[in-house]
Amino acid sequence: MFFLHIFIIIAFLFFGKYAIIVYNKINQSTNFQSTNKTNMKKFDIHDRIFRFVIEVLELIKYIPQTVENKIIINQLVRSVTSVGANDQEADGVSSRKDFMHCYTIVRKELKETRYWLSILSELDNKLKSKFSNSIRENNELIKIISSIISKVATKIS
Repeated sequence: MFFLHIFIIIAFLFFGKYAIIVYNKINQSTNFQSTNKTNMKKFDIHDRIFRFVIEVLELIKYIPQTVENKIIINQLVRSVTSVGANDQEADGVSSRKDFMHCYTIVRKELKETRYWLSILSELDNKLKSKFSNSIRENNELIKIISSIISKVATKIS
């Protein structure tokens, strides 16, 4: 996709606004679609990560403010916001190696987020049901990001 953007920039220099029209047509036809037949909605990893981060930040409101929980909440906020920040950074890098580095951090931070969510849900049974969907989404994101990393790694070598 990176090379497509470079190509469009070069084409724009030579062909002007017609290059943008072609780019928009290409971009519309290459939108990623979920292959899950029961859920045929548009799939955008950046949007999915953003929604996950917001969901976890919203859940924090339900956590009792005990001394122990405040420390865990602080760690959870740091790890989950780092997921989103590194995802956005990966979207703007110029090499596959940098992209892989950013997404490796995303995966690491997702694992840390899962750890903190699991700790909180084990400490308070009321939170277990509230956190179950987030933990499930977290696990799915880890699998997706791991798949992306392995695909990029094979292209690098």
